[in-house]
Amino acid sequence: MVFSGNELQRYNRHIILSEIGIEGQTRIKESKVLVIGAGGLGCPLLQYLAAAGVGTLGVIDHDVVDVSNLQRQILYTNEDIGFLKAERAVEKLSGINPHISLKAFPFKLTKKNALEIFSDFDIVVDGTDNFATRYLVNDACVILNKPLVFGSIFKFEGQVTVFNYENGPTYRCLFPEPPAEGEVPNCSQIGVIGVLPGIIGTLQANEVIKIITGVGEVLSGRLFIIDLLSFQTQQYKFSRNEKNARIKDLEEFDSFCGVSEEKPVRELDVYDLKEMIDNQEDVEIIDVRSVGEFEICNLGGLNIPLETISKSLDRIGKNKKSIVICHYGLRSKEAVKLLQETYSYENLFSLKGGINEWALFIDEEMGTY
Repeated sequence: MVFSGNELQRYNRHIILSEIGIEGQTRIKESKVLVIGAGGLGCPLLQYLAAAGVGTLGVIDHDVVDVSNLQRQILYTNEDIGFLKAERAVEKLSGINPHISLKAFPFKLTKKNALEIFSDFDIVVDGTDNFATRYLVNDACVILNKPLVFGSIFKFEGQVTVFNYENGPTYRCLFPEPPAEGEVPNCSQIGVIGVLPGIIGTLQANEVIKIITGVGEVLSGRLFIIDLLSFQTQQYKFSRNEKNARIKDLEEFDSFCGVSEEKPVRELDVYDLKEMIDNQEDVEIIDVRSVGEFEICNLGGLNIPLETISKSLDRIGKNKKSIVICHYGLRSKEAVKLLQETYSYENLFSLKGGINEWALFIDEEMGTY
């Protein structure tokens, strides 16, 4: 594989390492790595792997950027709020390194698509925050014989290890049974110090590079733990249980892990909204775009930017049907989801396609806007 002059300069500090050299950097360029999750762990993972020159880098995440992410997910800025993380991440990573191939998978990982997606990659990295996805990712890697680089965070403590590497132990060897529902809170419930995912995500990226280049001792069969408050580290050894390598099929992991189904975000389209307006129904419009966007064009109602919505609950009633809108319908879905799950709202609908779809509809149907 030939490197351009720019690439040779870019990767110079790798190439002059005797342990890596041009051969190791070639392996990095030829590698294909899939990162599950573009959140706290995924952000530093993706940034360092992209900068290192991983030839094909994939990211799967169905979530959108929320203002509460910005304390630790430093790949994003205020301008990214309400947009799909996978797509935004790929845009930003292309600016970090234009010499690599980037693939966004902006949808939920399920047992129906996991094997197909994983089969195109050499290494899988788990940057998720729930047990259902962790068991799904593990089992798919076992079936396809893919090494899995694992990381997790909790308040001030982080963990890193590598599963399924050269017949090493798997996730089920360390955690045979998932915790009961509600037994282990996630970061949104208990909190996390912002620097922790940066530290753990970077350590995961280091394990990926070690696997690719063959440099050093891969963290297989050893669980590394760090406590940032005491700055103490520990390592626990664990071994492979052969029964955990006999997985042939993927399970329904939501029910397996006691995860309750999220309440769906209700949507309506522009035709529904037009009918409501024509019938003079008593509905309230809540526009979650920025103040500047709202001033350019709007449908009236309240302007409550998404990043301020948790501080504006006194302006959002629960007794009247409310239509939440944004530019393309992404931030409005995130707003409805937040208000439903965190503040028990049951009267909200997100406008499909947002004000952009409304403008197209009005132009087509009425010739004016």
